[in-house]
Amino acid sequence: MGFKTASIFDTFFKHRDSLIIQYKNGDITKREFLRGNFDFVQRINLKPFSRIDSYEKGMYNYQYFNVLAKYYNMMAGELRDNPDYIDQRKDYIHKANSYYSKKDQATLQLLKFLEFKNMEAYFIKAESRYLNDKLYEIVLKDYEYAIFHSKSRWLLRVLREERVFIERKKKSLIDEYINEKY
Repeated sequence: MGFKTASIFDTFFKHRDSLIIQYKNGDITKREFLRGNFDFVQRINLKPFSRIDSYEKGMYNYQYFNVLAKYYNMMAGELRDNPDYIDQRKDYIHKANSYYSKKDQATLQLLKFLEFKNMEAYFIKAESRYLNDKLYEIVLKDYEYAIFHSKSRWLLRVLREERVFIERKKKSLIDEYINEKY
């Protein structure tokens, strides 16, 4: 009778942290990590929040859009060399790009909610020539596992205006994950 049910955020963060730890320990691959996140988001069926008034809501929105973007990007990659699925691949790419854009908007909403305090951003060293000098990392210093990535030029401009962006390249805090192909 005096039991407290776990909130959706408790469930979300517990699942997310569990997958991160499994990945860090080498128990699952990056593909399994991505699929585990995608399956979880589909299973809980919680849509993104329209108003960000807590860290948890902002993090959920970022994760939601990031998970979907990476999943559809992964699916498009699986069809890369198959000429029978050109239209389906294009559809996956379109979905991935749309979700990446929404992820960047969600990132900005969270950073604004946090008033750009106690965070830093910088370009990361990437093994991929495509990502080199494009991909940057945003670290929220007050939260565990609060590391965001983007290639968005407009978001980069905002980070610079808010004096959050450090003009030097650093190794990503999750370098192995960033540089592992999927």
